[in-house]
Amino acid sequence: MSARTKARKRALDILFQADVRGEELAIMLATEAKRASSEPERQASWLYARDIVDGVIDNRDEIDEQITTFAKDWSLQRMPAVDRALLRIGAWEILFNDEVPTAVAIDEAVELAKEFSTDDSGSFVHGVLARIARSS
Repeated sequence: MSARTKARKRALDILFQADVRGEELAIMLATEAKRASSEPERQASWLYARDIVDGVIDNRDEIDEQITTFAKDWSLQRMPAVDRALLRIGAWEILFNDEVPTAVAIDEAVELAKEFSTDDSGSFVHGVLARIARSS
């Protein structure tokens, strides 16, 4: 598993935990940063995970607007928390991170959805992110 794939999973963990616990993302990020400082072997994945979460924090309104616009008939609150977090990660990579090819951002989000969410989540995440990509 690549360092970026591990980082996306770490970012998913942070976004999901903050959402489910009703915590501020910045607080969850600080907690994870403290933990990461004691795990130097995971430093490579931590740096990109932090970039993702910081990017979601900084651009959340625009990201959520894009997701809501392209998630036909689904409000953010109605989505499974894992899907919501993956859509935020994928949308940030598509819209704000020029280093990641759009196809990679979509594929990585879909694979995580298949692994950690519902049977229908992979196709749902793919559809929403593909529409966001086409509009950007």
